[in-house]
Amino acid sequence: MCGRFVSKTDAEIERAFALTRSQWQKDWAGFNLAPSMPVPVVRNLDGEREGVIMRWGLIPFWARGVPPGYSTINARVETIETAASFRGPWKRGQRCVIPALGFYEWQQLAEGKQPWFIRMAGGEPFGLAGLWDRSAGSDGESVDSCTIITMPANSLVAGIHAKGRMPGMLTTEACSAWLEGTAAQARALLVPFPTHQMKAYPVSTRVNSPRNDGPDLLERVEVGN
Repeated sequence: MCGRFVSKTDAEIERAFALTRSQWQKDWAGFNLAPSMPVPVVRNLDGEREGVIMRWGLIPFWARGVPPGYSTINARVETIETAASFRGPWKRGQRCVIPALGFYEWQQLAEGKQPWFIRMAGGEPFGLAGLWDRSAGSDGESVDSCTIITMPANSLVAGIHAKGRMPGMLTTEACSAWLEGTAAQARALLVPFPTHQMKAYPVSTRVNSPRNDGPDLLERVEVGN
């Protein structure tokens, strides 16, 4: 799964994801983004690639603006075409990318759960493959929200995450096919990211609380400390 990640919205990210327009707050960074928080998202709308803010945790269009009583922060790749919450966005081509610098997973150790930070080997930004939807409440107000697609983990993440899942990772170059390609082209990208292009290391258990934020969360620690 993917339940916590790191992102930012600066000029470098805007260039990396080739935005035409942006509603993002400039020079913002979130080092411990958690479900239900507003997160930066890239989507293609009306022929333009835009940066917007969405709620993390998809609210289906039919839910009348009310979050469902089950988790929609992740969409399993195995069921994106059939699951009630996700088949509509997938069929309508409402694919999006959540810019990321890395994500966290937790390893079960004898002394408790140890968080790890997982990123591209070179530290460059990448995209988390997602779907988005718009749902209007009874008051007429609409909310845009998103989910991150997950899949069976590669060997690196499987060695950390007991459930053996990982988010769909996209290089910035691959984002074009995900956002603007055919459904078949996008579906072909939903495979575990190559292990040799990734890096992981343990970080402080301060990550466990989403109330903690800041670049110090990304500092390596010795396991057991």
